Amino acid sequence: MIKNAFILNFFKVYNMLWKLCLPFLKKNSRLKSGFQKRIDSFHHTKADIWIQAASAGEVYLAAHILKRLSPKTNLKILVTTTTSQGMSILKTKLTKKMIHKSIDLKIEWFPFDIPDTIEKTIKIINPSVMVLLETEIWPALLYLLKQNKTRIFIINARLSKNSYTHYMKTKFIWKHLSPNKILATSKQDAKRYEQVFEQAIVKTMPNIKFESIDTDEADVIIQEQINKKIPQTLPLTILASTRKPEEKDIIHIIKDILKTFPNQVIAIFPRHMHRLAAWEKHLTSENLSFHLRSKINSSLKEPGIILWDTFGELKAAYGLATVVFVGGSLKPLGGQNFIEPALKGALTVTGPYYDDFSWVTDEIFNKGIVIKENHWKSVARTIVKALEKPGKRSDRSRLALEYLDSNQGGTQKACNEILKAFDVKG
Repeated sequence: MIKNAFILNFFKVYNMLWKLCLPFLKKNSRLKSGFQKRIDSFHHTKADIWIQAASAGEVYLAAHILKRLSPKTNLKILVTTTTSQGMSILKTKLTKKMIHKSIDLKIEWFPFDIPDTIEKTIKIINPSVMVLLETEIWPALLYLLKQNKTRIFIINARLSKNSYTHYMKTKFIWKHLSPNKILATSKQDAKRYEQVFEQAIVKTMPNIKFESIDTDEADVIIQEQINKKIPQTLPLTILASTRKPEEKDIIHIIKDILKTFPNQVIAIFPRHMHRLAAWEKHLTSENLSFHLRSKINSSLKEPGIILWDTFGELKAAYGLATVVFVGGSLKPLGGQNFIEPALKGALTVTGPYYDDFSWVTDEIFNKGIVIKENHWKSVARTIVKALEKPGKRSDRSRLALEYLDSNQGGTQKACNEILKAFDVKG
């Protein structure tokens, strides 16, 4: 790697800016946990592999990799995270019994990217391999790892359009900091990474997140309990994981589909339980009568609306639904998991906003496994069509499962790449 005056001067300024920011960062409640460990290196020990999983999403990816990793020789592995939620998940998802006996695992806080701190930390850990997940790109970390001759992988790599634009504007820095290999989750992500890090080997891989989708059967007892509350002769429409900013649109959908197709049961599952009172007001003000799920003691005798006020029953209810609209998607709220209801055979609809699930391929929409609509009116029309011609549940479930199966294999590919650095096949 080139050691030019610009890079050295850049890191001097970068180091100074970090230290100027520390008093303000210390006051941040989200950084309070483990703050001293974020700015020091005293607690670290030698590790062969260092995996950085920034927050909850990346932590689940790290857990999948570590549970699959099967080294033929003893390896010390350090996993770090940035958030309290990430730390909590790591400690519950990665107990000693869950990982290979050859792995000696340590969990710690990820240090701030202060060059002085990172330099001391890398000297102590001295990793042979550094694994960064998704879009975890820190200049001091990359620079000093390269100085240490550590092999750097970015795994399950993705790069949004906005991030790509930012990195291209500062390419004069990143061209000196290329990782060794990048495994991107799509051809588009791969092309973006190739332009930011011209010296890196960039390949594609199946997204590990496909392997985190729950395909287990729903709790049979819960499903039977729900089944007893709903008339067997009426179709069930579920409006799932609805969020506050889209509630007015959801009300429009309810009124529209009831007007066109009154003989149905509509179940509303708010994403957050504290919105139940607001939903009661919405429905009452629109003269829409409803039942609270907790108050239904026997099967409904006629069509109606159920406001779901009990936890942990959505997945089971998917298995009974004719059609499901997955919320958080009519407004830019990130979306919610629309693969799960599709796997249960429900005709599944999402709005245009699903940034948190943008890793799914267009195949899921092109094959009609999930239907994407851009407005509440088109969502309502699609729901009515599904109610009028529901089709075969088993066919929809089979297509969704085939789609999921065709996108498996990312975890094993990641493990193989990591262990190649030790000349061990895993």
